[in-house]
Amino acid sequence: MKKQSFFEVLLVILLITAVGQMTNTIYVPALPMMANDLQVLPSQVQAVMAFYLIPYGLSQFIYGPLSDRLGRKPVMLMGLIVFLAGSIMAVMSNRFEFLLAASFIQGMGTGTGGVMARTVMRDLYSGRDLQMANSYVSMGLIFTPLIAPLLGGWLTESWNWQANFVFLTIFGAVVWTAVALMFRETCPEQPARTSVIHSYKTVLGHEQFQGFILCLIATFAGIAVFEAASGVLFGNVLGYDATTTSLLFIVPIPGYLLGSWLAGKLADRLSMSQVMLRGILLLLAGAIGLLLPGLFGHISAVALLIPGFLYFMGTGIVFPTATTGAIEPFPTMAGVAGAVLGGLQNLGAGLVTLAASMVPMHNQVPLGIILLVLSLMVTSVYLLRLRSTDNNLHMAAGG
Repeated sequence: MKKQSFFEVLLVILLITAVGQMTNTIYVPALPMMANDLQVLPSQVQAVMAFYLIPYGLSQFIYGPLSDRLGRKPVMLMGLIVFLAGSIMAVMSNRFEFLLAASFIQGMGTGTGGVMARTVMRDLYSGRDLQMANSYVSMGLIFTPLIAPLLGGWLTESWNWQANFVFLTIFGAVVWTAVALMFRETCPEQPARTSVIHSYKTVLGHEQFQGFILCLIATFAGIAVFEAASGVLFGNVLGYDATTTSLLFIVPIPGYLLGSWLAGKLADRLSMSQVMLRGILLLLAGAIGLLLPGLFGHISAVALLIPGFLYFMGTGIVFPTATTGAIEPFPTMAGVAGAVLGGLQNLGAGLVTLAASMVPMHNQVPLGIILLVLSLMVTSVYLLRLRSTDNNLHMAAGG
């Protein structure tokens, strides 16, 4: 297998994962305009995100085993072609149902990036090199959601909401070209032919994995619901334009970076369960902080952003800790465990977001209730299954 530089590999992986990240958030500032043009309730437009996340999660269960058989590069190119088909359909959508179908197809395509971000680095690196490679990938995954809403707000203000999907089509084509020209196959020449079904059964049947994956699903669902609902609340309820909405949208995201940094610092001296507890307390504080002002009839950008920052900070602690705890028992099946993590996490978030889209968002009370319920689910799983997890985290996973 011919060697390729770390920069080439990193660039391709960041680009293909950026396609998925941007598709999930770029149109958030345009949600009010989309609702108006497609003649649906603003809360219903959140279903576009749900219809994207569900196939994004499900498709990872297909792309992982398929890449072991066919190779990483063909699967990456195949997924991007599916994504391009969905993006072109989204540009031409003049009915809400067509846009939902287009978003579903996009999610089926970008699922390949979610798998390859873990698989390709595992093909090439191990030990400390793998840790460093994954840290760079994690930084890229955080950076993309910061710029996507800003870009989406500018595109929407300058043209219309369809401009977001025109950009995604062009970007997807550029990434397909980069993969075709720059990426060389990393899959082992003689991939293992062990039973995929047996591996999945082993991972899913492990009690520690079950507990941590439930925490990841509930926490990630809260992030997805907050992202979708905040676009509606900032745009329709508070009346901000698309550009302002895009700026406000990114304010809580640095909280995730701070939480991830804290997870690494705390892991040197606290057990896994103790680190998890601190993240859960921040999740609860953020959810309650959103709910209380709404119950008293108050809604404002500050009342949304400060609790949102706390919730994202808690997520930043829970994500790397729970991911490490889930994968830790499977040193020889980390790929399958990672695929299950990504698939179930996004599938669960999509289903919760779909349910949330059916709830009218006239104020921040529904959002606060949903996040509180999800945070209490994480708390219950922690108390019933994970409180006795005493492993020390000597190496924190990246966000």
